[in-house]
Amino acid sequence: MSTINRLNRAYKNAKVIPFDDDSRFIFFSDCHRGDNSFADEFANNRNIYFHALKQYYREGFTYIELGDGDELWESKFEDIFEAHKNIFFLLRDFYNKGRLHMLYGNHDVLYRNNEVVKKHYQSWINPENQEEEALMPGLKFHESLVLKHTETGRELFLVHGHQADWFNYVMWPLARFMVRVLWRPLQVVGISDPTSPAKNNKELFKVERRMKQWIASMGNMVTIMGHTHRPRFPEPGDPALFNDGSCVHPRSITGLELWQGKLTLIKWNLDTTEEGYLQVRRTVLEGPTAIDLY
Repeated sequence: MSTINRLNRAYKNAKVIPFDDDSRFIFFSDCHRGDNSFADEFANNRNIYFHALKQYYREGFTYIELGDGDELWESKFEDIFEAHKNIFFLLRDFYNKGRLHMLYGNHDVLYRNNEVVKKHYQSWINPENQEEEALMPGLKFHESLVLKHTETGRELFLVHGHQADWFNYVMWPLARFMVRVLWRPLQVVGISDPTSPAKNNKELFKVERRMKQWIASMGNMVTIMGHTHRPRFPEPGDPALFNDGSCVHPRSITGLELWQGKLTLIKWNLDTTEEGYLQVRRTVLEGPTAIDLY
């Protein structure tokens, strides 16, 4: 099956979420939440991510995670949950408010199986009383989503993006084996996985080119993806391919905000005040730009 066919199928089967100009969304992807070992790239940014997500929760944003949230190729979910329990409880707050939507990517493709999601997200054991308590019962992971404007009918397509990456879409069991057995130990000493588009520019450009071809076939539909870890914010008139980046950049995370019908590429990073105190700061990298311009 070609990239075009895979994306057509994802679009056809996408859950549709209505929105208007008052809606607020924050898109993050590629958190790769791990087990807090030396191979857990997310661990360095977890405080930045937690602070940013708390701000978005307080401000009424809906959180959409565009895949590869949990690093299931390298770690067991039980270890991930224990390492980042506060983050899962914050995700539960979004879920309880009806403001959480999750996509799966190649590193958490197992979540396309609802039984796996139920096993991991249905409940947790409170160590204080050894009783089972609800976590996010009924949570579902989707391959794709479509945001549809209630007045204009304008659609935004949301997908992880590995659909344009044959090796990581079709051969993911082999890719997972290679990461788990070979690249994870080498990652600890700084050697990157060359099969990942995030670490291989040649593969990255191939993925983006295939995504642009599909977007052109859909009349330049605004599409938001992750997977490559490279933030992307096109100019109006260019192929409408956006990328929210990742949460495993060195000492920073990037994402996309949608509010008042405009997209904004943002970065959250650690900075110091004039007094020398550390602070988490939000910086606008691109935008805000109205989606109607694309």
